Amino acid sequence: MRVAIIGGGVMGCASALELARRGADVVVLERAVPGAEASSAAAGILGAQVESHGPGPLVATFVRAREEYAAWTEALREASGIDVGFRRSGVLRVGRSADEAASLARDVAWNLEAGLRAELLDGPGARKVEPELAADVEAAAWFPDDAQVDPPALLRALVAACGRAGVTFRAGATVQRLLVEGDRCRGVELEDGPLEAGATVLAAGSWSSLVPGVPRAVPHVRPARGQMVLLDERPPRARVIVFGKGAYVVPRGDGRVLCGSTLEFVGFRREVTAGGVHAILGGAIAVMPSLAAAQLAGTWNNFRPHVEGPPMMGSSPLPGLFLATGHHRNGILLAKVTGDAVADSVMGSRASPTPPH
Repeated sequence: MRVAIIGGGVMGCASALELARRGADVVVLERAVPGAEASSAAAGILGAQVESHGPGPLVATFVRAREEYAAWTEALREASGIDVGFRRSGVLRVGRSADEAASLARDVAWNLEAGLRAELLDGPGARKVEPELAADVEAAAWFPDDAQVDPPALLRALVAACGRAGVTFRAGATVQRLLVEGDRCRGVELEDGPLEAGATVLAAGSWSSLVPGVPRAVPHVRPARGQMVLLDERPPRARVIVFGKGAYVVPRGDGRVLCGSTLEFVGFRREVTAGGVHAILGGAIAVMPSLAAAQLAGTWNNFRPHVEGPPMMGSSPLPGLFLATGHHRNGILLAKVTGDAVADSVMGSRASPTPPH
């Protein structure tokens, strides 16, 4: 079966790799270069617990996604020779008031009820885990199993592994529209003509709803701009990922410290603003004062694909069209399980007619 994938970010590449592994003939269509958009700009937090914000149907998916990462990243290293920086650094969500401490206690309680590892720490206990925490931190929820990866390295590994698995990448390929005949998607129209496919995967991130021909029944994806700041600590001091009010801090362990992130619905305005950087650094330094002495090493922004509802992973209302988009803040976390879900859905439709090569 030929499969055309619209988008060469982490969703497109993870889906391509799993489909190729199962025997599909995969073509990835990317208007720029693979991984140039939100995938490479992400912080890489595998925050299955810290990002859940309460019990619900997605928690099990988040936890499964995180737990599959260790084996997946080892397989990627063997296939590509690239270390993607996976490590269980743990995450502290900190509070600096009685109300915030009470909220943290509720978070820890539902995690424990769900059988997940979590601990409510007082201020001194939190500073034993992360000595750089501010003195006014009163409490923290500690999630020792949450982890991180380095997204640019992950994208390089995915692209290399896809290439070795026989995936074809077409950079600079702009999709003009979906090819819909009758009640089925039959591929895509490109600037240089049609590309017919037995299955088409929409993995265009924040641009997914801009592809002509996407059914109205597919939830609308809109861009949520996130600004990021990179600091350089020498020697490295911060140990674990810390979520504070309005900002998070992600130490890479080698002196790089990522701080983020804004959440702005401003369309596709690609800007790093003074206000955004001020808010991020203010929040980061408030929870980890030693970062005030770190070197400002870079800033960037990109767009998270936001939908009202759960991420879209698998089949769509239009036969022949499959979805891998709308992951908002959790795209890196959900990369492998999305690739698996897409491959399951696509290969389950193999009885459908496949265009000739």
